[in-house]
Amino acid sequence: MLPEEPVRPTPVDGQESGLPRCPRHPERETGVSCARCGRPVCPECMVPASVGFQCPDCVRGAAERQPRQRTAFGGILALGDGALVTKVLIGLNLLVFLLTEYVSRQWQVRLGLVSWAPLPGLRFGMADGPQEWYRLVTAMFVHGGLLHIATNMFSLWVLGPQLERVLGRVRFLGLYLVAGIAGNALSFLLSPPHAQLFTVGASGAIFGLLGATAVLFRVNRVPMQPVIALLVVNLVITFSLSSMIDWRAHVGGLVAGTVIGAGMMYAPRAHRNLVQGLTAAAVLAVSLGLVLLGMARLPG
Repeated sequence: MLPEEPVRPTPVDGQESGLPRCPRHPERETGVSCARCGRPVCPECMVPASVGFQCPDCVRGAAERQPRQRTAFGGILALGDGALVTKVLIGLNLLVFLLTEYVSRQWQVRLGLVSWAPLPGLRFGMADGPQEWYRLVTAMFVHGGLLHIATNMFSLWVLGPQLERVLGRVRFLGLYLVAGIAGNALSFLLSPPHAQLFTVGASGAIFGLLGATAVLFRVNRVPMQPVIALLVVNLVITFSLSSMIDWRAHVGGLVAGTVIGAGMMYAPRAHRNLVQGLTAAAVLAVSLGLVLLGMARLPG
């Protein structure tokens, strides 16, 4: 409910009262001024303060100067949906799946982690050089069948929101992408040099989230049995179906996610941003080194 407008002197002979006018509503005279800046404020613009009233500009400026709330690990606390990035990632995966599965299957080859060097001088995909290394990222969003994407997206929905809320959106997205890149880089390095490798899926990035979740449990002193059991089951399935599942991407993503998670959650408060950034950059640099090693071992 707006406060009542102060009583103004009655104009004499059509003359104005001489009171100042509200900057937002020049047609209105007012005898009240902002307690912070002193500018006139009309009843519609008055914002109650501890003492008197303030104008909307001062209220907005004070809100902008307030430090934003942060998570326990330095991320900006999301005021809205705490799982927004997770939902966007799931949406992108589903969109790419529809494109590659039902619109044009050729896009699976264009976006997947294809590495092929059957003969000296004949290379395809990742093996062709830096212009094809975009596949380290795009392969994370390509899936081969409904069961594949359903299991990966379910795992992402289970693991993602919790990490996104404690790390913040930017750190969570960095963890996801760098872990996925690291998994694909290790897959490229350890693939047989004379065989065609076709790796797709978000599994490397999701194993990275699993590794970071283990670190989170450790930091918060939560019993580790559930996450260890989940990790063991996933590794058993990975190596049991090694002819169908790329274990290299899983292991690479798991190691990268654990390292990045440790760097983010154990970083000293005084140098938290620096340590977290350097940890992610170091894992990314190692991933690039793995790709260069993989290129070096290919037949010339």
